[in-house]
Amino acid sequence: MQLTKLKRRKRIHSRVRKKIKGTAQKPRLNVYRSNRFIYAQLIDDVTGNTLASASSFEAAVANEGNKSDQAKEVGKLIAERAKAAGIDGVLFDRGGYLYHGRVKSLAEGAREGGLNL
Repeated sequence: MQLTKLKRRKRIHSRVRKKIKGTAQKPRLNVYRSNRFIYAQLIDDVTGNTLASASSFEAAVANEGNKSDQAKEVGKLIAERAKAAGIDGVLFDRGGYLYHGRVKSLAEGAREGGLNL
């Protein structure tokens, strides 16, 4: 049986989610990528709360060059919001996407912003 891209990604994501559980001290940095935008959330899996979020849909990031540049800015923005919430380290959940392109740019931006991935 041939898997579609979406089914393959969901399968990988579910396999990763079995191992990664975010806490209030070290939340999960979840990434979702659509064709136009990229979204990042800090999630506490114990309580099921989103602690902070950022996306390229926001006005501060929307006009920042190409999509990889926007992803890097989203990474910096989520790092800034994490620091404001008192969070230093996170568990990186790439959402089943390859660590390449926009996902990699977001992770690098978060590291530049001072988060430990």
